[in-house]
Amino acid sequence: MQSYILLDRDGVINEDSIGYIKSTEEWEPIPGSLEAISLFNQKGYKVVVITNQSGIGRGLYDEEAMIKIHQKMEKMVAEKGGAIEKIYYCPHDPDLNCSCRKPQPGMFHAFSKEYNRSLSDLYYVGDKLADIQAAQAVGAKPILVKTGKGQETLENNPEISSPVFENLYDAAKFITA
Repeated sequence: MQSYILLDRDGVINEDSIGYIKSTEEWEPIPGSLEAISLFNQKGYKVVVITNQSGIGRGLYDEEAMIKIHQKMEKMVAEKGGAIEKIYYCPHDPDLNCSCRKPQPGMFHAFSKEYNRSLSDLYYVGDKLADIQAAQAVGAKPILVKTGKGQETLENNPEISSPVFENLYDAAKFITA
């Protein structure tokens, strides 16, 4: 059976910003994150990104800008020998209370249905409490990284019991060991 790894984007793969990542110029990878994706691929994992992108719903950028950001990310991952299988995103404003915005499980269910894949043995790496909650809601295995908002998430939620790593590369070494 094909192995998958599920990743959040902002704060896990790329540097996050309180002002949102609105353009390719603002998208910068976190050191080691592109190499982590390549490592997953080398070890037989297909990488799927599951990300909230409420900046679209808030009118801060449009889907075309997000697509260009994702193209830049995929190109930079490819330059390190890796690939991203699929990107799921929620474009909605949080006030809409949609079923896809994490911590709601909609994007996870979409992946599970499209790939005919149970989520119970899959890791989801994130940097926010909503990431942990979404993974738990679908029975996936959450991992928290300290990059992005991860350190703050850990300090504000000491009850988090999922594995915690400094960054995506450290998480990748653990998962692929």
